[in-house]
Amino acid sequence: MAKVILFHGTPDKNVVPTYGKGEDKHDYGRGFYLTESLELAKEWAVCRPNKENGWVHKYELEIDSLKILDFQNENILSWLAELMKHRDASDSKRYRMLAGKFIAKYGIDTSEYDVIKGWRANASYFYIAREFVRDNVDIDILEDLLSLGGLGIQYCIKSELAYSKLKEIKDALYMVSYDEFNEKYNLRDAEARRKMRDLIDSDANKVTHVFSTLFER
Repeated sequence: MAKVILFHGTPDKNVVPTYGKGEDKHDYGRGFYLTESLELAKEWAVCRPNKENGWVHKYELEIDSLKILDFQNENILSWLAELMKHRDASDSKRYRMLAGKFIAKYGIDTSEYDVIKGWRANASYFYIAREFVRDNVDIDILEDLLSLGGLGIQYCIKSELAYSKLKEIKDALYMVSYDEFNEKYNLRDAEARRKMRDLIDSDANKVTHVFSTLFER
């Protein structure tokens, strides 16, 4: 029986993953989000500016019978299209007009999947996305930009079957210090954006194969 160990970083000490709960405006829509990285889960537990300690919950997920969509194995534009379904990268009229076309062209129907796996869209992602939809980023450097962002890979539990295969390891509950890990989260994000700006300003960014050219006939 194949299992993966996953962590959920949260401000909440008591968590009950429940099918149908969650917010539609999260990265992959409604679901329960986890990561294989304990260190990232610690940072995500205290990423809010409320100065409160957080918690990391540890889980086992049985994956043998689950249908998993891994965006790391898909075109990077398909991942961006999935995020566009749920999150707004820009409030411009131009973006609103083009986002629908982009989703129609590159989006994947995720309705039949039990779990979605892919990068987490943190603040660094929105910096990339804004620059991309403004035609300031060449598609050829998108994956390099995302690797610089250190976005981390997350799992989103989507189906009732997947929830039934997720079990918490109760004695592994871990309290996270806000002072230590919120600073790490902010430093990671600041360093990521600095590296991203450097790449966007470099000669590697040709700015010829950009967002608007995807819709040219």
